[in-house]
Amino acid sequence: MTSKNEIIIYQADELTKVEVQIEGETVWLSQEQMANLFGRNRVAITQHIGNIFKEGELIKDLVCKEFLLTTQYGANQGKTQTAITQLCNPDVVSSVDYRVKSKHGTQFRIWTNSKLKGLTARLLLN
Repeated sequence: MTSKNEIIIYQADELTKVEVQIEGETVWLSQEQMANLFGRNRVAITQHIGNIFKEGELIKDLVCKEFLLTTQYGANQGKTQTAITQLCNPDVVSSVDYRVKSKHGTQFRIWTNSKLKGLTARLLLN
């Protein structure tokens, strides 16, 4: 059971706002989005994710997926480009959260679970 791709906004507070990609029945975040969510830099998130896979906590092919995303092209207003970006599912987000110990991680898990339950209910009704 799958749905069309959606983007919804998660906002923990005035400073923490993340556009969340939904595909099928799960949410997907980039490393940059996780860095924003957890209040860490992208390099730290990348290192944690690398360690999660190296230590065998998760298997990359099962929890990460490449998406084709449209972004602004440099500083050129109105110009866009597409780029392949690796996004990670909630298993990775939770594993990173346990390592960085961010207060927003628990809030995000609760929010994600409620959004996914609502998505599943909508899919069952259609």
